[in-house]
Amino acid sequence: MRFTFREYRAGDAGSFRALNEQWIAQYFAMEEKDVEILSDPEKYILQPGGRIYFAVVEAEIVGCCALIVNGPGSFELAKMAVREDHRNQGIGRALLAHVIDAARTLEARRLTLETNSKLTNAIHLYEAAGFRHLDPALVEPSPYQRADVLMEMLL
Repeated sequence: MRFTFREYRAGDAGSFRALNEQWIAQYFAMEEKDVEILSDPEKYILQPGGRIYFAVVEAEIVGCCALIVNGPGSFELAKMAVREDHRNQGIGRALLAHVIDAARTLEARRLTLETNSKLTNAIHLYEAAGFRHLDPALVEPSPYQRADVLMEMLL
């Protein structure tokens, strides 16, 4: 399958929201922070200096991932999703690599992420990319109740 990547454009908010609502509803429930970010990604991700990237197959958005500023030289890798009918085709792995490269271009020194222990495929993907587990007691509490796995990558 052939896919490409592109950055967020005006009009992409609905696709970003739909991709994320799909996986969150499948495994969890929407939380207040999800609703806030997904209702206005331009305000909560882009305006503070973050980025949103999409995986595209034949002009159709099938995956997304965001970099959210969370400190000087640091971004949170967040809201990563691949449409269910396009999973297990290498899109998530390639999208993750693309976003890590983009973070380096933005001169990030550190990436963090929060996930859930139920998402074993995602955790393996992050570990394979070079993310390491953090002790939750040593980091700021997550705004997400579902976040029980915290990871970082030093660039």
